[in-house]
Amino acid sequence: MLRVLWSSLAGGFLGTLVLSTVLRSASELGITRMDLPFLLGTSVSDNRRRAKVYGYLMHFLIGLGFAVLYGICFAAIGQSSWWLGALVGSLHALFTSTVLVNGLLPLVHRRMGTPETAANEVALVEPPGFLMLNYGRATFLVTLAAHIAYGAIVGWAVRV
Repeated sequence: MLRVLWSSLAGGFLGTLVLSTVLRSASELGITRMDLPFLLGTSVSDNRRRAKVYGYLMHFLIGLGFAVLYGICFAAIGQSSWWLGALVGSLHALFTSTVLVNGLLPLVHRRMGTPETAANEVALVEPPGFLMLNYGRATFLVTLAAHIAYGAIVGWAVRV
């Protein structure tokens, strides 16, 4: 089990680096308006600079945590591979884009607008919407590709 933990953390480290780089690059290239570290960071700080720092730290820790969960699942079924990780990564992206970011995050993120936000209330962060389409039509596709890469890297790294 210790081997699964360490290999999951190693895969999570590499996978999160790739995922973060893909998402940041897509934002800088104008493919999406989503800035995930900012989105996460503004849940704990209204200072825009600090929010990005906190967001990157949160995203990295979340990435490591998900890698450990992937590793536990792979250990439970007795196998891991890049393609199995890619499959789990695609499910992860779908779950994140529909349930977590669209459904739960606006409920707990105090600086995120919601459909119920009044016009005189100023939200710091626009709500992502279904499949994060409020951040651009390609946002979900970029997120899906990044999570498939993340999952493939974690699946490749985990040793069961």
